Amino acid sequence: MFTFSRLSGFTLIELSIVIFLLTVMLFLLSSSIFFTSSKHYLNKAAYEVYARMNQARYKAIFEGTKTRVVFSPHTCSTEIFDQHNNEWKLLQRFHLEHATIEANNSPVFHPLGIVSNLASIYVRNEGGVYKITLAISGRIKLVEITENSKLNTKS
Repeated sequence: MFTFSRLSGFTLIELSIVIFLLTVMLFLLSSSIFFTSSKHYLNKAAYEVYARMNQARYKAIFEGTKTRVVFSPHTCSTEIFDQHNNEWKLLQRFHLEHATIEANNSPVFHPLGIVSNLASIYVRNEGGVYKITLAISGRIKLVEITENSKLNTKS
């Protein structure tokens, strides 16, 4: 039989090294999670604005009423035109979390599927930038702006 002259277990130095390595791994993991969370919020906000614009377009086509999308820095609102009172009425409002919107216009979707008040919309946060553009035909295009695309547009 084997006998041990000292108690078996881990020394204080071994435990300190393991705790240090776990701390380093946790720090690296948390920094990557922080970056992906801001990117996640950006994707969610951009696709939400894109979906709201498509919803407004289809509402105009299928219900035969003008529909517009109004932007403010943190909200996206859909309004329908009331022909009896000759005014815009709020249909729904959506608040964006952790992202801001910049728009040069509030697009109006018509029952024929076309758009007046063409707009370029930018959705941004620390994770990046998305650009949403409208064609007069009603086509909505969503593009992520990267450093490479910025360089290509300058030349």
